[in-house]
Amino acid sequence: MTDRCVRASISQMEEKWNTEIANHPNNPNWINWKAEFIEAQVNGEPCYYYGILNGKIITEATAAFSPKGIQNADGLISNHRAYVMAFRTVAEEEGKGYFSQLFQFILSDLKKRGYQEVTLGVEPREKRNNAIYKKWGFNKHIKTAIEYYGNDLKNGVEVNYYLKGIES
Repeated sequence: MTDRCVRASISQMEEKWNTEIANHPNNPNWINWKAEFIEAQVNGEPCYYYGILNGKIITEATAAFSPKGIQNADGLISNHRAYVMAFRTVAEEEGKGYFSQLFQFILSDLKKRGYQEVTLGVEPREKRNNAIYKKWGFNKHIKTAIEYYGNDLKNGVEVNYYLKGIES
């Protein structure tokens, strides 16, 4: 069990991004991403969620409520539909259920905010993740599209997008 799941505060985001910058000292992108993500949080664009264990952020995800900055956003986001993305768990904590716990927290928070549906995207080659998301009820295929990661605008990756209702 995680110590707690939270909607990230600015101070938690500062801590997380400072760690990322320290872990990637030769990549200036992390400094830019820190500023970009914190500014987005201040402006209320997406919502960042963290799972914390022993004071350390071990898992994270993002929920987007606006198509701004979201690739292939058509059909993924609306007044009643949020898009969840950017799932990460530190390697040594994978497979222990921490992300599942965070995801349930996210669904509960989205429901409280009035969202009735949630969407996500997953690459077809990610067999384990596909199986997990299907088990969680992401069975309605919305579309397949190409996403581009980072600064690589040449090598797109096929992504399948799925929908799930948030139970009442």
